[in-house]
Amino acid sequence: MKYRSTRGQVKDYSFEEAVMAGLSPDGGLFIPHHIPQLPVNWQSAWAKLSFQQLALEILSLYIDESQIPRADLEQLINRSYATFRHDDVTPLVKVKDGLYVLELFHGPTFAFKDVALQFVGNLFEYFLERRNRNDTNGQKHRLTVVGATSGDTGSAAIYGLRNKKNVSVFILHPKGRVSPIQEAQMTTVLDKNVHNLAVEGTFDDCQDIVKTLFGNRAFNDKHHLGAVNSINWARILAQIVYYFQTYFALLRSLNLDPASEEAAKIKFDFSVPTGNFGDILAGYYAHRMGLPVDKLLVATNENDILDRFFTTSAYEKKTVGGNVKETLSPAMDILVSSNFERLLWYLAQQQTGDDDKAGLQVAQWMVELKENGVFRVDETVVQSARAIFDSAMVTDDQTLQGIHQYQQTHQYILDPHTSVGVTAGDRVAQRDQLALLPQGPHAMICLATAHPAKFSDAVEAALKDVPGFDFQSQVLPKEFVGLLEKERSVTYVERADPQLIMDVIEKELKNEGIAF
Repeated sequence: MKYRSTRGQVKDYSFEEAVMAGLSPDGGLFIPHHIPQLPVNWQSAWAKLSFQQLALEILSLYIDESQIPRADLEQLINRSYATFRHDDVTPLVKVKDGLYVLELFHGPTFAFKDVALQFVGNLFEYFLERRNRNDTNGQKHRLTVVGATSGDTGSAAIYGLRNKKNVSVFILHPKGRVSPIQEAQMTTVLDKNVHNLAVEGTFDDCQDIVKTLFGNRAFNDKHHLGAVNSINWARILAQIVYYFQTYFALLRSLNLDPASEEAAKIKFDFSVPTGNFGDILAGYYAHRMGLPVDKLLVATNENDILDRFFTTSAYEKKTVGGNVKETLSPAMDILVSSNFERLLWYLAQQQTGDDDKAGLQVAQWMVELKENGVFRVDETVVQSARAIFDSAMVTDDQTLQGIHQYQQTHQYILDPHTSVGVTAGDRVAQRDQLALLPQGPHAMICLATAHPAKFSDAVEAALKDVPGFDFQSQVLPKEFVGLLEKERSVTYVERADPQLIMDVIEKELKNEGIAF
């Protein structure tokens, strides 16, 4: 399996090259040359597999044996998910008839990004150790990981990469714009190879700086930059697994054989709270591979560029006073969705019928976005995308209502991002009059992207009037107790300036004792 850029200039990267580069030299994102189809007997052959075993089967379809031998891949997967607190890794919980929550927060940092970043950290170390072993020139292969975070990516990346050999990690976050728990999770990691940069600005400022650094050929070549943001293909790949796991888990709960006619009648609808489009894109790949998916619901907060695209066919930046709107679901506070370019390539390919022309079209759209703040996609193409995608926008007030309602009615506490997904799922189920299980065939599966303890302000605001509610005893995991008081390591950057960031990176690398 080879990988190409969404912008058409790079066509034959190996899996290792695509993962280690993160971003293509032409500014595009890596996608596989083709989307592999499932084995004929996958439903019966995979029905009883554990998460780790399922991951091995799915990832093997995208990673050639010549890139990672199967035995090595199995070890990488097992090591990655040994850090999770739940045996199922990502358990499926029935909250009410027809509505299920896929809990993705049982990893080290209590966020869905652990599923991908525990794996990515081990991948980086594996590839670098192999390169250093095989290099007869004595050259030391290293990676300088640079990422931007609106909250969860940073801590998940840090926990995935802390103390990894031959890797230094620099995470930029907007100063004062991540939750106290998220900030503490990042900045209390004191490993020598971990560097937190608090930047005066927004998440989009941080993300723009990261893209600028990756586009700076001299700096990139000098420090061998690597990406852990959702632009890295390995993150999307790892997330595909839990869509399949959900399919099997739900059918098991209904005592249905996946290969049976009864199982084929079940309609799987996934509601995914998303800003950067990575989590839901994994569902799109699962669907294209052959997983039965009825709908993928894009659930956004008031930073709704994705909802507006599926409604109007226009991909348009819309700002409040020139900036992203701050909401109660900050991990989705974005102006531009960094992963959406991958879906755009598939839409362009459908429109043109040609891989190279699709790359040219995506590149043109990106130029229009940069110059005009907007581009439009042919209405018929977007209409075909709506066959699998739906979308809904959820306000802060509705987010709080969702948290309150589910705690009161179902004794289940949602974090604000998950509330966006659940609220959107309920709304669309009602709008379309979906016949939900057990009376009907539809199952609405909402992805829970973070533990509610990570967003105490929103949860406490939603539940402050509930008699007997106590955040400390009912929500806070023991791992978070005392976290805010721990020693921290963070560098403050006075403005969102790429040169300032480059200077800090070089200074910190020297402090690590790294020659360049």
